[in-house]
Amino acid sequence: MSLVMDFAGKAVVVVGGTSGINRGVAEQFAAHGAKVAVASRRQDKVDDTVAALKAAGAAEAMGFTCDVRDIDSVRAGLEQVHQAFGDFDVLVSGAAGNFPALAADMSANAFKSVIDIDLMGTFHVMNAAYPLLKRPGASIINISAPQAWIPMQAQSHVCAAKAGVDMITRTLSMEWGEEGVRINSVVPGPIDGTEGMERLAGTEELREMTRKSVPLQRLGQKSDIANICMFLGSDLASYVSGTVIPVDGAWSHAGLGGISDSLAKFARAQK
Repeated sequence: MSLVMDFAGKAVVVVGGTSGINRGVAEQFAAHGAKVAVASRRQDKVDDTVAALKAAGAAEAMGFTCDVRDIDSVRAGLEQVHQAFGDFDVLVSGAAGNFPALAADMSANAFKSVIDIDLMGTFHVMNAAYPLLKRPGASIINISAPQAWIPMQAQSHVCAAKAGVDMITRTLSMEWGEEGVRINSVVPGPIDGTEGMERLAGTEELREMTRKSVPLQRLGQKSDIANICMFLGSDLASYVSGTVIPVDGAWSHAGLGGISDSLAKFARAQK
């Protein structure tokens, strides 16, 4: 069966869309004709990504700099996109921070930094984007992580933050559902060629161990996450809202393949 995704004329915003998984998502929407905007803290990364989006086939492409911890900068950037593109059809919120650290060795500021980026950042994006969404029909996609429901050593900050992100997804699906706005979380597994993969499996030994721990016996690709985001952003998913969708080759069911112990050993070795 052949299926063609057409996002021509659609306004897509990817916060955190200048690197890794999120850039892959932005480029996929661009390749299918969308008007795509990205946001990042660094102007050089924004400029590079906007050029790549145009080359990929975006109807229009733009970007802005912001820090998701600062709601005023998020709001100003999103309003700039709204003036150019109109109401948002798809909003992807993917800004995140992570580092391995045991709770007993972590400062309060270190813990707070991840809460501020992952959890408060998600709230800021949701809150600032709310009046700019297409009604009915907007689709919001939060990029979460398996730490949201799987406890992992050296990740207490991320576990707490991502659990909060998924509860924002579930709650807003109820609050905004009557306006025709859908919201879902996507949970990537180990995705090749990303900073997250480098943090979790920085050696070839850990990389191979991770690959073998995935029931499908392969690492994910950025396109795997982009494809689910396109599905959620399309009319094919018009009755899908409030869900948390793992895209991980069943990795989470297999217990993440010992990554928790590996992170704990790494964190202890840094003491």
